[in-house]
Amino acid sequence: MTPINSTTSTPPRGRFAPSPSGRMHLGNIFTALMSWLSVKSREGEWILRIEDLDPQRSKPEFVAHIESDLEWLGLEWDEGGSADMGPHAPYSQSSRGDLYESILGRLEATGLTYPCYCTRADIMATQAPHQSDGRVVYAGTCRISPPAHPTRKPSTRLTVDDTDITFSDAIAGIQSFNLARECGDFILRRADGAWAYQLAVVADDADMQISEVMRGNDLLLSAAQQIWLYSLLNHKAPEFAHLPLICNAEGLRLSKRDNSLSMEALRQHMSAKEIIGRLACIAGLTPEPIPMTPNQLIPLFSISKLRELPQIIRINPAEFQSIPINRD
Repeated sequence: MTPINSTTSTPPRGRFAPSPSGRMHLGNIFTALMSWLSVKSREGEWILRIEDLDPQRSKPEFVAHIESDLEWLGLEWDEGGSADMGPHAPYSQSSRGDLYESILGRLEATGLTYPCYCTRADIMATQAPHQSDGRVVYAGTCRISPPAHPTRKPSTRLTVDDTDITFSDAIAGIQSFNLARECGDFILRRADGAWAYQLAVVADDADMQISEVMRGNDLLLSAAQQIWLYSLLNHKAPEFAHLPLICNAEGLRLSKRDNSLSMEALRQHMSAKEIIGRLACIAGLTPEPIPMTPNQLIPLFSISKLRELPQIIRINPAEFQSIPINRD
């Protein structure tokens, strides 16, 4: 597969994997556009995968909105989507349990998995959050001293080594994480039977032959966890490229509750070309926010321009609300 920095002829395979738990916001679209441009600038294929692991939050109507918004913006996919177009169907994680079960079996065969009876409340009560986002490092309680008479169903955790996972990110540069110190043993399957993100995304990316993963830089630690999984499965990891986060004027991450920058609101005030043009300017691909289509941006895309961006990009929502309706 073609590395992001390469000019060789092998087409890359990238993917966009949104969660259908609400309407997409500007940050989701920024990631989708950059991921699409990265593979299309090298004549690659872009796969749409629906990450609907959470049955409580994932809704079919949000899948329909995701596909409608991407098509409206001109971000067409080569494989996947709700139509399961392509050789790696199904493309919705809720339908891929058999694959995850087989991957879990392979990991269990390593002897590094174990049942964990701790709840998040249990873990939070034993230590302070490791980072400002509330993440804590699991101390391996059930691995070190498993309960003699458990009273609840267990999750399944994976043991991590006390070694550094180092990789070169195409945007963020050299990254190094010690999983034992920075996240601890992590969950592969929750106590309620739901599959954990780390296992599912590795299984899917390997099965779909994804060669590059472009996403927000809040997932840098996840890349280290996934590289650990790839190593245990004897599978080559994709190349990672972690984008700056799109935040509001206060520097807070956008969420699907930020209605003013949701696709529902943006489509009320802006044309698809205007949204794409403004995002291209934010990414440093154009000097001004000129209305453009994704196809027009292909020759302008360069990964080196993304490396020059700050880690957090602050957006004033008013800039995306003051434009009159001008539908394509």
